[in-house]
Parts: sequence; C-alpha cells; structure tokens
Amino acid sequence: MEVGQHFYWKIGGFQVHAQVIITSWVVIAILLGSAIIAVRNPQTIPTDSQNFFEYVLEFIRDVSKTQIGEEYGPWVPFIGTLFLFIFVSNWSGALLPWKIIQLPHGELAAPTNDINTTVALALLTSVAYFYAGLSKKGLGYFGKYIQPTPILLPINILEDFTKPLSLSFRLFGNILADELVVLVLVSLVPSVVPIPVMLLGLFTSGIQALIFATLAAAYIGESMEGHH
Repeated sequence: MEVGQHFYWKIGGFQVHAQVIITSWVVIAILLGSAIIAVRNPQTIPTDSQNFFEYVLEFIRDVSKTQIGEEYGPWVPFIGTLFLFIFVSNWSGALLPWKIIQLPHGELAAPTNDINTTVALALLTSVAYFYAGLSKKGLGYFGKYIQPTPILLPINILEDFTKPLSLSFRLFGNILADELVVLVLVSLVPSVVPIPVMLLGLFTSGIQALIFATLAAAYIGESMEGHH
C-alpha cells in the first residue's frame, strides 16, 4: 500500500487525485448499471433481483424515517446515495483487483480510502443539514445557536463545524485502518490466514456505510426539529 503517494491529473488549472476519480467512476458505473437493471423490466410478481432492490430501497427508507421523522420522503434519495456510494466504494476496495492496474504514482484503491472523498461526503451532509433547517424554519433556524442561553453560542457553532469533521475522519480512519491490518497480516503470515480478517473487513465496511448514512439522516432530522 503506497500511503501518501498520488497520481495527479490537471483539470482546469486544478490538480486532482486521478486514482480517486477513476475508482469513483467505476463505483458510479456499478450503481448506475444496478439502477438500470432494477427499473428495466419491473414485474407484478417480483423476481429475485427485483426483490433484492426493493429490499434495499425499503431498508434505506426505514433508516431515513427512523432518523428524520414523518418528513423523511424528500431525503430518501440523498441518504440512499450516501449509503450506496460508501457501501459499494468500501466493498470495491476489498473485492476488486485494483492492484493489477499499475499507475505512474500511487495505486488504485477504494474512493473512501482518500481523505478528500470522505471530507467531500461530510461537507455534502453539512450543506444538507443547513438546507433542511433553513427550508423548514427560514432565518429563525439560527435562533437555535443562542438556546438555551446566548452564552452557549460559541459551543453551538463549534458543534455544527465538528459534525462533518467527525463523519469524515471516522469513515476515513476505519477504512484505512482495515486495509493496513490486512496488508500487515498478508506480509507476515501465509495468504490463507488473513481471509477471515478480510471477511470481517467486508462486514465492517458495510457497517461504516450504515453509520455514515444514519448519522447524516440524524443530523438532518435534528436540524428540522430545531433542538439537540
């Protein structure tokens, strides 16, 4: 694993991490392909694949409804996108043979293995958080910062800034740590021994996607309710 090394592209005067762009495109292609398959030919009596996609949708709706409340409907696509992108990204890092593709610098890995990706997802959540509060309460939303007393204004503001940081570092740290543990085990012991750890990594990767989506929905629900 090449930590800290990146393959750069220049786009519009900006330097971007090319390996993250490439793997993100692959993840997006997988999601779009799955969506096309899901809606291509719906049946009155669902097939196995249709049942699977409906179960995933129902699961995302339940997470959104539990955390946001009765006004969860408009937020299902956002929460679902976060969950599915992180889930597929994490699993792609564990299951797809990225290492066989050689780059001039760095290596291909899960998009969520890059701090820039997790920060971007956290900032999207933060924007959604403020949008939900402002669309529900208007400028009166900012009144929450001086409740229950104006003395807590700096702490309340700091809390809102730490939410995206917490989401980002939690996701990035867990994914990176999992990959490092597997790589260390592979280098120290025969190949068959790390397999249970890799399977555990798949499970924890799914849990991390669920935690991120659940916390994002909880933050949005909190901003719409107007209390902590």
